[in-house]
Amino acid sequence: MKQTLRLFTVALVAGALTLGGYKAFVETDNVSMISENETPSFIPTNFSASTAAEMNTDFTEAAEKTVNSVVHVKNRTISTQPRSIMDYFSGSGTTREMIGSGSGVIISADGYIITNNHVIANASELSVTLNNNKTYSAELVGTDPKTDIALIKLDSNEKFPYVPFGDSNEVKIGEWVLAVGNPFNLTSTVTAGIVSAKARDLNEFDGNPQSFIQTDAAVNRGNSGGALVNTRGELIGINTAITSETGSYVGYAFAVPSNNARKVIEDIMEFGNVQRGILGITGGTLNSRIADEIGTDETEGVYVSSVEKGSGAEKSGIYEGDIIKQLDGYKVGKFSDLVGYLGSKRPNDVVEVTVLRNGREKRIPVTLIKLETFEITDIGLEVKNANASDLKERGVKNGVLVTRALTRDMAQYNLTGILITKINDQKITDIDDVKRIMNRRDYNTPIKMTFVDQRGELNSFIFR
Repeated sequence: MKQTLRLFTVALVAGALTLGGYKAFVETDNVSMISENETPSFIPTNFSASTAAEMNTDFTEAAEKTVNSVVHVKNRTISTQPRSIMDYFSGSGTTREMIGSGSGVIISADGYIITNNHVIANASELSVTLNNNKTYSAELVGTDPKTDIALIKLDSNEKFPYVPFGDSNEVKIGEWVLAVGNPFNLTSTVTAGIVSAKARDLNEFDGNPQSFIQTDAAVNRGNSGGALVNTRGELIGINTAITSETGSYVGYAFAVPSNNARKVIEDIMEFGNVQRGILGITGGTLNSRIADEIGTDETEGVYVSSVEKGSGAEKSGIYEGDIIKQLDGYKVGKFSDLVGYLGSKRPNDVVEVTVLRNGREKRIPVTLIKLETFEITDIGLEVKNANASDLKERGVKNGVLVTRALTRDMAQYNLTGILITKINDQKITDIDDVKRIMNRRDYNTPIKMTFVDQRGELNSFIFR
């Protein structure tokens, strides 16, 4: 009996040692410990049912709502080609007909159509073909080259299908969109993509800031002036441009936001031209370099470098050094955000500006002032009316202020900020004087521009 008990005890101890050794040296634990310097060997994944459901977005309703309201616009132009030096001076020569085409969007039942300015530029005759293959003549109502928006109207008393406007301020990055147009003369073409970016500026350094919606929906030649719509079939943009080394779509397309386009055509219909409202500040987009220079930790927003005297910004109490963070509650991360939002506003509109000043946010209501400018295309300069402070600083009684150069050739002379006091020895008091003189001048004679530079010195340029 004792012998049996000893054998049982030895067997029990041996079994315990075997099991412990297996646990210690053979079996591994299910928990992996990862140090701060190691990279996990797994990728967290969400397999929720909603992920698959969200990908099943139905575009058919939006396509059906818009395809009959997006039209094919044809632009017939006639140019004269001189055959000799005599033709060149007399303006005669061989006539040549050219046909251009693009797209347009019917925006009202009575046949108003919004399109791009470059689609209808220099047109001698406009025709529009609908999705049902019916063709109508159209007339130009008005245009705004700066935003590349134009308004035309069908010559008919019929009622037409149209696309309602959506709110482009509410568009979200990643949102599904459709581009509807007529690429390569292929009528009624629908492509799908997402909103890739907002407030994209393609001319960041040329003095004419822009604010486009960027999308990866396929847009090609002929899509210009067509619709960018959301999945509800609402117009959120007018397809305008692509960036490509080949001239064809490579994944980047740009649309004028619908709020801006709508404001432009409403101005054209009501006033005959575009009424632009501005804060009255100059500034730029914040980044790390500028933040270091001005001593702030902020890298998003618009830094106010100066405030125009007599402007709404000055009267409301916006100061040099303020950082604009929001407009009416919408985020301002860069200068094109500010330009895009103000592009949908008019003079005398009140905008709530949220600024950061000395580390504290401050909300300031600002009444927008009217931007009155005129492009002297024959010279290559844009001018605006000068205020009393501008005139007093230069010691003159009249003149218009140069706001920017329109060409690279003029940009090299650094004329921004000069005061033009005379053109062709005729006194200039405002931009209306500039328009009158330029419209009545003899195009065979040079242009003489008299101006006061930034140092107060009087100069003259002759443009031949």
